[in-house]
Amino acid sequence: MPAAEPAPVLLRGTDRAAFAVAFVARLRRAGLRVGITETDDLVRALAASPPTSRTALYWTARVSLVRRHGDLATFDRVFTSVFDDTPPLPLSRSAVPPKRRDDTVHVAVPGTGGEAATGGEGLPWATLPAAVAAGDESGDDGLDLPELRPSAFVALAGVPFEELDQAQIEAFGTALRAALTHWPHRRGRRHRADPSGRRVALRATIARARHTGWEAITVVRERPVPRPRRVVMLCDVSESMRAQATAYLHLMRAFATVADAEVFAFATRLTRLTVPLRHTSAREAIDQAGAAVDDRFGGTRIAANIAALLDSHHGDTVRGGVVIVASDGWDSDPPEAMTAAMARLRRRAYRVLWLNPRAGAAGWAPKVGGMAAALPFCDRLLPAATPADLIAAVHHVRDMAQTCSAHRPSTNS
Repeated sequence: MPAAEPAPVLLRGTDRAAFAVAFVARLRRAGLRVGITETDDLVRALAASPPTSRTALYWTARVSLVRRHGDLATFDRVFTSVFDDTPPLPLSRSAVPPKRRDDTVHVAVPGTGGEAATGGEGLPWATLPAAVAAGDESGDDGLDLPELRPSAFVALAGVPFEELDQAQIEAFGTALRAALTHWPHRRGRRHRADPSGRRVALRATIARARHTGWEAITVVRERPVPRPRRVVMLCDVSESMRAQATAYLHLMRAFATVADAEVFAFATRLTRLTVPLRHTSAREAIDQAGAAVDDRFGGTRIAANIAALLDSHHGDTVRGGVVIVASDGWDSDPPEAMTAAMARLRRRAYRVLWLNPRAGAAGWAPKVGGMAAALPFCDRLLPAATPADLIAAVHHVRDMAQTCSAHRPSTNS
């Protein structure tokens, strides 16, 4: 026996939240008391069990929105005026108006010739045609859904960086900063008095004991003062990373402004970009950072630049921090130099994360000499070719910095 075809889902292609808000507004104009909680219940119910018929839609809306028995008559009248007398919503752009049945919501698809029969000429795609019952005395304009436009970032989340223009990348930079609104902290070396602390503050306790005959009547407790987990990011801006360089600069700016990170760019030599990327204007910050890197889009010396960072006076910023290296792994230095530099970095850092724009490609493997030599010293290797990849990487870095596991004792290297 052939399998039965699944029943068509109503409201396909329609934003559930906009539909629920518009329907609730219609109920409120009719005198029904419906709050935000009931509206949220309807949106969740439509997502959990998409209605396949008018009856299913009726009971989903009734169970979610009606809380008092006296409101049933008003609800039934509004529901009938909306879903019986006029076609409510289009299903999809390629849908064809179904045949009329008693248990089916009738649709009119723009561009298919059905608009004139329903009075829906010129309507936006996700806008409900005017629905007014013959005996409805409310005189309103029916259930009108707003024209829906998807978020610019959501629409471009899976698009490679080389296909994005400057405005789209700037919008992506704003999304990166929003993803870093809360940055985790680590336990600091300083302590402060706190009654809920586990450690006894000896100096403060002894000082108070002077007034009680050196008997420690009052025990003062203290706890460590939290401090933000340090982040250090090194970004490859060589010729092989030209397509991702600007987007990675926005990522560095997000870390520098929100997480107080130290950020560096490198090609043949290392350039500190923390100060220019903290400019209040995103465009000005990126322009200043690009002007500061005079060896941009040249060769690549990853191992030499990591060693240069560890040998400089900024090397202590790596200690106990999360280090992010954004590069495709193409290195002109020998793999032995990469192994030595990454070993030093791993001993000093709390976590090491490597972002590779090639890692998400089908069939990719870390066979390049530099990448293969660095991989054993990395805690994670993540793809970073699209905005969605970098947003996921930001969340991963935040989770790594929030890990409560003890930090391994660092050694001078």
